[in-house]
Amino acid sequence: MTVESVELPGGLAPAVDTAPEVPRITVLQHSSDVPLGLLGPALGDAVRVVRLDLGEPVPAAGEVGSGLVVLGGHMSAYDDAVAPWLPATRALLADAVRDGVPTLGVCLGAQLLAVATGGTVAVAAPPGREAGVVSVHWRAGAASDPVLGPVVAAARDGVTRAVSMHADAVCELPPGAAWLGWSHQYPYQAFRLGSALGVQFHPEAGKSIALDWARKCPDVDAAEVDAAMNACGADLAHLVLALGRAFAAQVDAYAAR
Repeated sequence: MTVESVELPGGLAPAVDTAPEVPRITVLQHSSDVPLGLLGPALGDAVRVVRLDLGEPVPAAGEVGSGLVVLGGHMSAYDDAVAPWLPATRALLADAVRDGVPTLGVCLGAQLLAVATGGTVAVAAPPGREAGVVSVHWRAGAASDPVLGPVVAAARDGVTRAVSMHADAVCELPPGAAWLGWSHQYPYQAFRLGSALGVQFHPEAGKSIALDWARKCPDVDAAEVDAAMNACGADLAHLVLALGRAFAAQVDAYAAR
């Protein structure tokens, strides 16, 4: 079973509006090949994708709506010269935490969240690239997390299979952050700081996205990634749906407060 064969229940198409007048959720995209992917259908409607890589400006804190998602990308969390929008992105993440806006940072997004709130990131970390399908182990607190709770509930023996593709990594959590998940290669796979959740893994990546990344990395065996995703297709599909829907519910609860 592949991820694509189960990723869109009922044949639903991704419900992503690139420019709603008043967004419910704002998504920041840093790289053309690191899109919202499978998270789109799970998040629901009124989602605005801001293409930072195409020159669209980082919105102000009051313009993001009731939720913020910051995706991955090829630059490091400190690479302001390559991606001049990163300082504004870090400032927005700090503002979102301060204001209590539900926030999800994925891979680079999680690293930016950490740096923006007092943590640190190791660029080209010594353990090397973590790629393919990895086992994420959950710590105390993850089961009661508003977004990770449904994921943990379905985990077999406290472990969730997830797509990974990164060489940089959070090496020190921000003060006050709760450490929620780890893998054997990198400790900080998930953490929460107030209203914000950072995940190092890629719940949004279906096979087409993940294999594209793998083929671009000379140190990654794309055939192995393909086989692993086929073997874990149902688990990967459940991860994105459970996580995405739980985050959407958190956003809607915040909007209705």
